[in-house]
Amino acid sequence: MKITIKTFALLLMGAATLVSCNKFLDELPDNRAEVDSEAKIEKLLVSAYPEKTYIMIAEMSSDNVDDYGEKNPNTDRFIDEVYHWKDQTESNNESVEAIWEASYSAIAAANQALKSIEELGSTSQTMREARGEALLCRAYNHFVLVNVFCKHYNAQTSSTDLGIPYMEQVESTLKPEYQRGTVADVYQKIERDVNEALPLVGESYYEQPKYHFNKKAAFAFASRFFLFYEKWDRAIECANAVLGTRPDQMLRDWAAQAAMTQDYEPIVNHYISSTLNCNLMLCTAYSAVGLAFGPYKYYTRYSHGAYLANNETGNAKNIWGGNPRNDYYSPMKIYSATNLDRTIFWKLPYLFEEKDPVAGIGFYRTVYPAFTGDETLLNRAEAEIMLKQYDMACEDMTTWLHNIYKTSYKFTSDNVQKFYSGIDYSYAAAGGMNSTIKKHLHPAFQIDAEGSVQECMLQAVLQCRRIETLQTGLRWFDVKRYGIEIVRRIMDDKGNPVKLVDVLPKNDERRAIQLPSKVISAGIQPNPRN
Repeated sequence: MKITIKTFALLLMGAATLVSCNKFLDELPDNRAEVDSEAKIEKLLVSAYPEKTYIMIAEMSSDNVDDYGEKNPNTDRFIDEVYHWKDQTESNNESVEAIWEASYSAIAAANQALKSIEELGSTSQTMREARGEALLCRAYNHFVLVNVFCKHYNAQTSSTDLGIPYMEQVESTLKPEYQRGTVADVYQKIERDVNEALPLVGESYYEQPKYHFNKKAAFAFASRFFLFYEKWDRAIECANAVLGTRPDQMLRDWAAQAAMTQDYEPIVNHYISSTLNCNLMLCTAYSAVGLAFGPYKYYTRYSHGAYLANNETGNAKNIWGGNPRNDYYSPMKIYSATNLDRTIFWKLPYLFEEKDPVAGIGFYRTVYPAFTGDETLLNRAEAEIMLKQYDMACEDMTTWLHNIYKTSYKFTSDNVQKFYSGIDYSYAAAGGMNSTIKKHLHPAFQIDAEGSVQECMLQAVLQCRRIETLQTGLRWFDVKRYGIEIVRRIMDDKGNPVKLVDVLPKNDERRAIQLPSKVISAGIQPNPRN
């Protein structure tokens, strides 16, 4: 269906032309800033990274949070809607509108850079690398959009599932026409851009390589993309390019972090340090995730509390044994007080950009690792399990485990199957509210039956992924990829489940977050709702 989206178009053109929308309306199309040199193209590509992030929405949509009830006042209408999977009516720096605008503005900058590189006609190494970076930025921003606003890719239905517009040209009119297309269309175009970019990408002109798509970051993104695309061999191939022959050297040094002074600010600043091998690409964002997932009361009505930690995630009894509160190199931090039940790893910082020192007015900000060596290693392990390369997957999971946890345990497929076969699935008791570390998997792609070696190995790697990515939003995409049914429940004064409120079945339409209301009002087709 062809549509006219004036609001949508203006969001794109503001970034592409480097002027305000009002200025653009006055001067279209001849007086826009010209990107006519290598230096200007390099500068423009800084704008090809989104200034808003999906982390808050994704984490609060996942099973990494519970509802601590109406007595807890630390919430607002926006986060209430997110937690309950409602179509959003509120707008702020975390909202669907912010994600949509920031991603398409970044895409517009990437498209302008690609056009300017072509017009410049330069064959220099710098412009070759800049083209690779621009293609990766375009692909990555579309990847974020399609995974937030659409159903997850699968070979069965994605040829008809609604996608998002894939922007490939610089806009030059006020009323361009767009087609939403399908999820399959979007994935095919991302794959095209990624495949073209990987041989080009470099980092010779970066002053801060970790804030750009450097080589390792490019292959880490490709590894995640091909894992989501169900192309297991390519996911492994790209992960290999990141991890090399010593994957342990590309992981976070949790032991070194444990040796630091255990104060929040130095720990989170270390977590996002560009000097660490594990941090492949860092992004900045206007976001309060540092408050929402830090040692504060901000948004604590919906928290990753002691019950989740002790029964589903980091402090739960697991295959590797030991005492999680002591045997992690950097154990989870426990906060318990009136209207405060939060068990977390210290990860993302809370930063404040002051605009008016007198009034104390400014913006919440954060820095987050968009890609890490640790996640890439687990990408590879998951792909190996899908190919039934169980020994290799066990080796990778063991490498990850020994890096984060003080244990000599080694994964084997026999031990994994024995351990997970003896665990009940979550929600099998207590009126559908109880938690274990195991949940039913319903992916659209084929896996072996429950209790099989493959299913148990997938349970193990998804548990590793959940711990590794806690508080970064990526669990939501694993929930979508594997059709994991999750619940909404209210916790009592002792922090235990007391009331079941809602269930998100495997095929629920709410798994595709609704488009911004302004975009729908402008004419683009909304996501269907039951």
